[in-house]
Amino acid sequence: MKILSHFIHIICLYSCPIFSQTTTNLTASVTLPVVSLLDIEPSGAITMNFSAPSEAGSPLIIPPSNTTKWINYTSAIKSGGLTRRITASINHTIPGIDIKLKVNSAIGLGGGVLGNPTSQITLNTVATNIITGIGGAFTGNGVNNGHQLILSLTVNNYSSLTKITNTPIILTYTITE
Repeated sequence: MKILSHFIHIICLYSCPIFSQTTTNLTASVTLPVVSLLDIEPSGAITMNFSAPSEAGSPLIIPPSNTTKWINYTSAIKSGGLTRRITASINHTIPGIDIKLKVNSAIGLGGGVLGNPTSQITLNTVATNIITGIGGAFTGNGVNNGHQLILSLTVNNYSSLTKITNTPIILTYTITE
């Protein structure tokens, strides 16, 4: 009987599969910085010139709107942090002239919580919101990515107009909370 019992144990040892499980852990450290980047594409200045009318009694010929510039941004906000906004201002006004800015909705290769453009504004020396509600997002880089900027000029008061030549106006865009 003992021989039979040993024989059964030997058969079980060789015929029964033996399973083993090993577990190990690896600690990975992840850092996500707070990011707030903004640029205008393509780089470079724009020129917008009024023209004299060809007929006496006619108003100045207003330059066509400029649609060549795009605003690109990348934003990573801290947990529970405020959404971001982009403001625009100019360094000085021109008497009798309004500089207007319209921002289109974002298009292109971006993703995340892209901002919402406000309606057209008349630029002045006080920073004014042009895009609000930016969360963790990126617009994509370059032309045809992000928000297209449309700049236009209008005469608001002919009696205030005086001749100016190549007067630079600096537009300042700021991304902030």
